[in-house]
Amino acid sequence: MKQSIEIKTADGTAKAAIFRADPSATAPKISSGERGAVFYMDAMGPRPALDGMAQRLANLGYVVLLPDLFYRFGAYGPFTGTAFSDETAKAQIMTMVRGTSQEMTRRDTTSFLDTLVAAGVTGPIGTVGYCMGGGRAVTAAGAFPDRVAAAASFHGGNLASDADDSPHRLAGAIKGRVYVGVAGVDGSFPPEQSARLAEALRTAEVDHIIENYVGMAHGWAVPDHGVYNAVGGDRHWKRLETFFDEALSQGTSL
Repeated sequence: MKQSIEIKTADGTAKAAIFRADPSATAPKISSGERGAVFYMDAMGPRPALDGMAQRLANLGYVVLLPDLFYRFGAYGPFTGTAFSDETAKAQIMTMVRGTSQEMTRRDTTSFLDTLVAAGVTGPIGTVGYCMGGGRAVTAAGAFPDRVAAAASFHGGNLASDADDSPHRLAGAIKGRVYVGVAGVDGSFPPEQSARLAEALRTAEVDHIIENYVGMAHGWAVPDHGVYNAVGGDRHWKRLETFFDEALSQGTSL
C-alpha cells in the first residue's frame, strides 16, 4: 500500500512515498513495521515502475521509503526509463543528476531515516539503489553506520571514482553488509572501479559481495528501461531478498 508524504529536510521539502505490505500479498517472512528500507531512485525519478518495485519489496515485509532526490529542482518530468532517448529530457535529467551531490543526499538521508522510524520501523534499516541511487545506498551505509545495517546497489555508477565524495571512500566507516550487482559492461562503473571498490571494502573488513551480471546492460533491473531483462531482473530480486533477509534478520546488531 502506497502513502504519499512530504519530508522536511535541511534544504527544503521532498516528496516521497511510504510503501507497506499489500494485505492481499503472501504473508511476509518478517513483520512489516519491524524493518525498513530506503529506496534510492535512478536518474529518471519516482514513477510507476519504481512504485512497483518498492511495493514488491514492501510485500516481503519491509516499510519502504521512496523519496524524490531531485526535489530541489521543483516540478520536472515525468520521465520513464527510456527518457535518455530524448535529447531534451536527457539534458534536463543530467542537469539534475549533476546538481544533486552525494553530500546533498547524505544530508537528506538523516530525514529519510527519521521518517522510517516515525512510520513505525523499530528494527534494522537497509538501503537499496539503482543507477545514481546505487552510490547513495552505499554512501548511507558509511555515513550512518549505526543506523544502516545493509546496503545494496544495482547497476550503480561511480561507486569508486576519483571524486572526493566517491562512496568507496567511506568503506572504513561501514559496519553493515554491502551487496553490489554490476552490469556486465557498464561505462559508469568500469572494471578498474570495481577493483578499487573491492579493495576498499576488503581492506576495511566489510562483509560484502560484488557480483557481475554477465550479459546485462546498465538499467537491466528496472522494468521500464529499454534494456530491462526479465531473467536478470528476477535474479536481482532473489539476491536482494536473500541479502536483506540475512542482513536485517531479527537480532541483527551493529
